[in-house]
Amino acid sequence: MPLALLALALSAFAIGTTEFVIVGLLPTMAADLNITIPSAGLLVSLYALGVAVGAPVLTALTGRWNRKTVLLSVMALFVLGNLVAWQAPTFEALIVARILTGLAHGVFFSIGSTIATGLVPKEKGASAIAIMFTGLTVALVTGVPLGTYIGQYWGWEATFLTVSILGLIALIGSAILVPNNLQQSKPVSIIKQFKVLAHPRLLLVYAITAVGYGGTFVAFTYLAPILKSVSGFGDNAIGVILLVYGVSVAIGNIWGGKLADKLGPIKALTIIFGGLASVLFIFSVTAVHPVAAVVTILVWGGFAFGNVPGLQIYVVNLAEKYTPDSVDVASGLNIAAFNVGIALGAFSGGLIVQEYTMMDTPWVGGLIVVVAIALTRLSGSLDKKHAM
Repeated sequence: MPLALLALALSAFAIGTTEFVIVGLLPTMAADLNITIPSAGLLVSLYALGVAVGAPVLTALTGRWNRKTVLLSVMALFVLGNLVAWQAPTFEALIVARILTGLAHGVFFSIGSTIATGLVPKEKGASAIAIMFTGLTVALVTGVPLGTYIGQYWGWEATFLTVSILGLIALIGSAILVPNNLQQSKPVSIIKQFKVLAHPRLLLVYAITAVGYGGTFVAFTYLAPILKSVSGFGDNAIGVILLVYGVSVAIGNIWGGKLADKLGPIKALTIIFGGLASVLFIFSVTAVHPVAAVVTILVWGGFAFGNVPGLQIYVVNLAEKYTPDSVDVASGLNIAAFNVGIALGAFSGGLIVQEYTMMDTPWVGGLIVVVAIALTRLSGSLDKKHAM
C-alpha cells in the first residue's frame, strides 16, 4: 500500500478525534455550559449537518483544484474551526465552530476516498479505503479516550486545543507525504456533477448509508450518559470503555474492508448490518449489568464501523458505472449521507431521551438498522437484474 495512504490516515485520525470526542464529553459539557444532555447532543447533530453540506457542495466547488491543494486547504480549515471552539465564548459560538469544522470534514472524506482508491489496483479499493478510515478508528481507540480524559480534568476547551494541534500535525504530514500529481476527474460543470442526485441507484445507496449509520447514533450519541446513569460507571471507567470500544472498531473496520473485497459489498453489508442490529437489541437488556454491558459494547464496536468501506466502495463503483463524470461528488454525497444519518440519529436519540428514557435508544436504533438490511437486499436484487 502506498505511503500516501498514511497521510490520509493521519488526517482521518485528527478529524475522527474531533468528531467523536463529544460523545465522551457530553455529560461534562452539559454541566459546564448549564444545558441539557439533549441540547449538548446538538454538538453532534449540527457538526454532522456541516459535514453533510460540506461534502457534496464544497467538493463540487473545488472540483477544478489540485487534489493536494484541496487536502491542505480543508485541513487548515479544520485547525481553524477547532481553535474557534477552544476560544468559543458561548454555546452558540461553539455550535458555529463545530459546523465550520464539519465543512472541512466533509470535503476531506469525499476526496480522500477517491484518492485512496486511485492509489491502488481496483481489486484493493475497499482495503485502501479501510486503511484511510483506520485513522478514524484509531481516533476512537486513542484520540477519543484521551480527549475525554483531557476534557474531564483540564476542561473541554483544552480538548479542542489539543485536537487543533493534532490537525496541524496532520496538515504537515499531508504536505510531506501526499504526491502533487494525484489523479482527478476531468473538470465538469457543477450541474453535471450533481446529476448523481437524479440517479435512483445512487440515491438508494445513500439511503442505506443514512439509515444504517443513523441507527447506530441513536444510541451511540448517548452512550456515556447511559454508562454513567444506567450501568453505574464513573468518569474514569467510561474513558476505559470508550478505549475498548475503539479497539473493537479498529478491528471491525479492517475486517469490514476485507469482507467487502472478498464477498462483495451487498453480502458484506448484509452480514455487518445484521450483527449491528442484533447487538443494539441485546444492549437494551445488558446495559444494566456492568460486565455484560462492556462485553456488548466490545461486540458493538466490531460491527458499528465495519460497514464504512463496503458502503464507500459500493458508491464509487456505481458512480463509475452510471455517473463517471461525478465520481468525487458521488463519494462526497455518501459522506453527506453518513452524516445525515448521524445528525438524524443523534437528534432522534435526543427526542427519545426527552420523551421516554435513554434505554429506549438502543432498541429503536436496532429497528432502524433492520430497515437498512431491507434496503441493502433491494439494492442487491437490482444489481442482479441490471447484470442480466
